[in-house]
Amino acid sequence: MAEATLTVSRAAARATLRVAGRSAPRLSRVLGPALTHPHFLRRLGAACVHPSQAPSRAFFWSHTKGGDGDGKGDGKGDGNGSNKKNADEKTQGAATEAAKQKAESAAAELAEEAEGASLPVPLANVGGGLRKDSPAFQPNLMVLPLQRRPLFPGQQQIMHITNEEVLKALRTMEKSGQPLFVGAFLLRNADALAEAQGPLEELDEDEQTTPGSSQKSQLEAFHGIDNPVDAVYNVGTRARILQVLPFARPSPDGVRLDGIQVLLQGYELISLQRLLTKGPPVQVEAKKLDLSEGENSKDDTTRAYVNETMHTIREIMKVNPQFREHAAMIHHGLERLEKGDPHAIAHFAASLTTATGAELMSVLETEKPAEKLRIALELLKKELDLSHLQVKLATQIEEKVSSRQREYMLREQLKMIKKELGEDKSDGTDKLLEKFKANMEGKEVPKDVQEAIDQEMEKFANLAKESQEYQMTRNYLEWLTQMPWGAHTTDTLSLSKAREILDRDHYGLNEVKERIQELIAVGALKGSVQGKILCLVGPPGVGKTSIGRSVAEALGREFYRFSVGGLYDVAEIKGHRRTYVGAMPGKIIQALKKVQSSNPLILVDEVDKIGRGHQGDPASALLELLDPSQNYSFVDHYLDVPVDCSRVLFLCTANVTDTIPGPLLDRMEVIRLSGYDLQEKVKIAEEYLVPNSMFEMGLWDNTHERTDQSNKGNIEEATSEFVEEVPEETPNKEVSAPPEDLASKAAIQTEAIESLIRWYCRESGVRNLQKHVEKICRKLATRLVEFKEKVNGSAEVTPETESVDLVVTEKNLKDFVGKPLFLSDRLYDEELPVGTVTGLAWTSMGGSVLYIEAVGMPRPTSAKGSTPSLKVTGQLGNVMQESSQIALLNARRQVAVRAPEGRQAYFEDHDVHIHCPEGATPKDGPSAGVTMTTSMLSLALDRPPRRDLAMTGEISLNGKVLPVGGIKEKTIAARRAGCHALVFPEANQRDFDELPDYLRDGLEVHFAKTYDDVFKVAFPED
Repeated sequence: MAEATLTVSRAAARATLRVAGRSAPRLSRVLGPALTHPHFLRRLGAACVHPSQAPSRAFFWSHTKGGDGDGKGDGKGDGNGSNKKNADEKTQGAATEAAKQKAESAAAELAEEAEGASLPVPLANVGGGLRKDSPAFQPNLMVLPLQRRPLFPGQQQIMHITNEEVLKALRTMEKSGQPLFVGAFLLRNADALAEAQGPLEELDEDEQTTPGSSQKSQLEAFHGIDNPVDAVYNVGTRARILQVLPFARPSPDGVRLDGIQVLLQGYELISLQRLLTKGPPVQVEAKKLDLSEGENSKDDTTRAYVNETMHTIREIMKVNPQFREHAAMIHHGLERLEKGDPHAIAHFAASLTTATGAELMSVLETEKPAEKLRIALELLKKELDLSHLQVKLATQIEEKVSSRQREYMLREQLKMIKKELGEDKSDGTDKLLEKFKANMEGKEVPKDVQEAIDQEMEKFANLAKESQEYQMTRNYLEWLTQMPWGAHTTDTLSLSKAREILDRDHYGLNEVKERIQELIAVGALKGSVQGKILCLVGPPGVGKTSIGRSVAEALGREFYRFSVGGLYDVAEIKGHRRTYVGAMPGKIIQALKKVQSSNPLILVDEVDKIGRGHQGDPASALLELLDPSQNYSFVDHYLDVPVDCSRVLFLCTANVTDTIPGPLLDRMEVIRLSGYDLQEKVKIAEEYLVPNSMFEMGLWDNTHERTDQSNKGNIEEATSEFVEEVPEETPNKEVSAPPEDLASKAAIQTEAIESLIRWYCRESGVRNLQKHVEKICRKLATRLVEFKEKVNGSAEVTPETESVDLVVTEKNLKDFVGKPLFLSDRLYDEELPVGTVTGLAWTSMGGSVLYIEAVGMPRPTSAKGSTPSLKVTGQLGNVMQESSQIALLNARRQVAVRAPEGRQAYFEDHDVHIHCPEGATPKDGPSAGVTMTTSMLSLALDRPPRRDLAMTGEISLNGKVLPVGGIKEKTIAARRAGCHALVFPEANQRDFDELPDYLRDGLEVHFAKTYDDVFKVAFPED
């Protein structure tokens, strides 16, 4: 037979030599240079026992689990031994000792050769063919299953046997004196069978369990297989057992389990005919495959396959370094195979590959030489491609490792050179560089930013500490490396949770809450909340600033606030150039560094009060930042690298939109916040302002529940909702409680709060209301302390020391806050005089009543026929003065149609004077157009309008009533003034319908499309 090849496994060889001890030379003498093969023996799990532990009998067959040499193998041993036994032991010992000495050098050579990686080497020609005394082919064979790869003729393979029945059968065959031949067949589904039975032939060195410790792991017994014939391939190899070694490994319970390790050598191919006994052991009838016809086939195709196969093997030897190390031995095998038959060449070629068992079986099962060579050649080509890839990967890794080692060596040399030159960076530069690199770990840095950082770090490494640029570069690197590149928080996309947080912290503000819920709903559908620019516009004190933190909490984002009120330097937004002393990035970069998140909520406060100076226009600088189509690459002057701000949620606040530049306002989504009415202010005061002021002044202690103030100190947090109810009114009677318990009796009645709001705090917000509540609480604290001092210093009980009144009522409210600031909402309690009409106005403080007074003065006879004159006073703005001119034209048109005879020329005969009371207050706007027209008509017709009527609306030159703003504030002002009949433009009906029911109830509202509709309401036909 031609020589086959095996791959020497370094780890397996070392394990065998280490564990086997003095038995290793005997094993090496048999195996030669091929101890193991990674495909025939995956890992050598079992170990040969040391001679001190091995059985002392002449042959291993009698060694059983007890390991005590009881002689059960021949049935004659009694456990103590006999004379014949002792003689056999002496003979065996002498022979073994001689064999050990003879094979010692071979084992040493084997150990040196096994130190190489897994590589193909030719087998020693041990038992290459049948011995002369071998019997003829016997069809009845014992089956030993192979788990991973088949056994090719001429090759050797090691396997373990632990099944007791199989061991007995092999012992019986050995006693016959004939060579031990078995049938080696590859299992069809070895992986599934191994999972069901446990590991076989794949034991780690450190494993403490033994294969065969249970019946499941004895694969040679075919446990769990109904039909062994169906479990193996039909074609196998007739193999001879060349060497047998015992092994024993301790199990966890301390019991030793023994078996044998056999060395098989393939002789010829056989095919399985039928099953004789199911065993164990399994006995089958086999038939020798006749390949003589194929061996004589010498056609051109076969020769071409042979030549290509040999060429491919040589190519693999050139590429694969493992083959190259033993090129001489492989060449020796190739020279012998070139004159051999095609089957042997195909088997040799297939054995060199790392193909699967099924692919290798396709080579064995094929009988035609050309087809067999074709399949083997395909496997070789795959192996050649794999070798090329392996070499490529190894080269890449080598180059990478070599470059790193070279860089390391050069850096070490550079350090030594700098140290010799006195430029050693032991001053902290290296630590700073390590700190910068640590800051960048785990961040997704954009490519252009990473390039800038690398350049600056390289420059920083070569700067002297005394250099002026050293500190500038250090600061720049600190900013660059501490930015949250790629870091962001996960948005909370729960509508219910967001609504709960917003309702907890703020009362009202439904417009803002609905917009935030819409933002979350869209984010829930898309998977993330994109950056938006919202602008909250409303009067002071309504909670614009404080709601920003609640929105951030509802979204699960970080929060940062900065104000641009009075800002005049564009560098505050865009940052300074690094060349300036004390240069810093802009507010946006500072915010991102502070919160360490790329998607925070940034509140830009007082955006309507931004300034403009000789150092630039900050409002124009905000255009890039607040533009969704540009802020994905916002460039700060200091960093000078693009920063993605597209995921930032910007929330701006303003009192009015008139002073916001048009381009900037166009980039923001405006949400208008109206002021609070009386009912809302009362609820806010009772649930938040009063309890918190009582706690702050020390009047209430921990026995009273207090709301969680997440934003304590922010006055606009006055919109936050407080759960604990205000204590009920305490009766004004003697207090029997001790003085220290009197503080808990302090309270402000609801009627007192309503009076405080009506006559002292009429503004839209609650900031002034909070100041007055705190003033009342301070007065109560002063009264309580004075009472305690009187009680402690007086020995007699007097009316002054019996009790103290700590309850604020509507009657004693003026004792705490002084006289009312507003005496009445009406200038005229009785009927309105002719020419006077009640109008409604909106201011930054909320809604108010605006009276328009018109008086006509007869013109001199000499002035009649000239253009009528109109004079306006009351500090009216340009827009309002123009409205008065339009109102005069409309009034003249109406007089011409509706005035009785004798009064149709009223405006030609009289000079008209219009005045708006409270002349110190500037007034402007077009919404007083219908009010002025009605006032002049009342004067011309000499008819007073309805007493309870209030109106608002802009009037056009053709008498159209145009829509105005501030409907809610104007409605509140009308109710406060006792006006139950209102006239609004028809286009504002939608705004009025959105008002709460308690604001609309009891009002007579008319919606006018033209001034004729207003006239019918103002001057009804009685």
